[in-house]
Amino acid sequence: MSTIKGLISILLLMLNTLFWAVPLVILTLVKLVVPGRPLQRKVLTGLNAIALNWIGFNLWWMKHWVKPDVRLQVPEGLSPDDWWLVISNHKSWTDIFILMMAMHRRIPMPRFFIKQQLIWVPIVGLAWWALEFPFMRRYTREQLAKAPTLAQRDRKATERMCERARDVPIAIINFVEGTRFTEAKKVARQSPFQHLLRPKAGGCAQVLGLLGSRLSGIIDVTIDYQSPEPNFWDFLCGREKAIRLDARLLEVEDWMLDGRYHDDSTYKERFHSWLNALWQEKDASLDSHRW
Repeated sequence: MSTIKGLISILLLMLNTLFWAVPLVILTLVKLVVPGRPLQRKVLTGLNAIALNWIGFNLWWMKHWVKPDVRLQVPEGLSPDDWWLVISNHKSWTDIFILMMAMHRRIPMPRFFIKQQLIWVPIVGLAWWALEFPFMRRYTREQLAKAPTLAQRDRKATERMCERARDVPIAIINFVEGTRFTEAKKVARQSPFQHLLRPKAGGCAQVLGLLGSRLSGIIDVTIDYQSPEPNFWDFLCGREKAIRLDARLLEVEDWMLDGRYHDDSTYKERFHSWLNALWQEKDASLDSHRW
């Protein structure tokens, strides 16, 4: 029975995506031909509305069909009219929908850092491109050692997103570990944490440097699964055990706006210390929670 539920869930997800694909493609074509950033920004408002409706219907059928056991704790004071940086741990594709359950229409239409390969996902990849998500190439250390200039490509993608976001409220969601947590990755990357991978500071620091004065705060999210190995298929089948999301609001401190992460070693060290301390707190929270 759970497999049938999963198949119907996939069908609902596909039908919802296909339904909104029509206006999405039309507005994307319009965005390509309209001259000037002001007109493009108006088209982008329409694209944001399409994306929010796509998310909203997905959350509706998930709530009534999948019926997940989700326990949300969200701070007061969030607004879709402000700028936010959201940072979170990452364990499953389900994380994205759990985040949306907690934040949908409480913050502006969010943007994620997306792996470059995902631009080829049918319809959704086009939506991410039209909505100006930053596509990241994620080079290995070996590749960067051979060609250090490759690192500039991801930085430029982040700069473009932040530059375009200066006039319109935006929420930037960053899974700062860079990939989903698994025990194998924890061992391979020699993570000092029990439930987390090492956080990567560059993306957060760059967003704070480019948008810091506009950001109303940093939303620190911790997602915890009762299942030791959660996956999106089990979620769609209604088999996923309880899921907890705790979010808290952090201030953008003055020192965060005073340095350039890639050029200032003192600032870089301080930012790493701040993020690692945050991750230690998150790891302790995950370790202390008992289902």
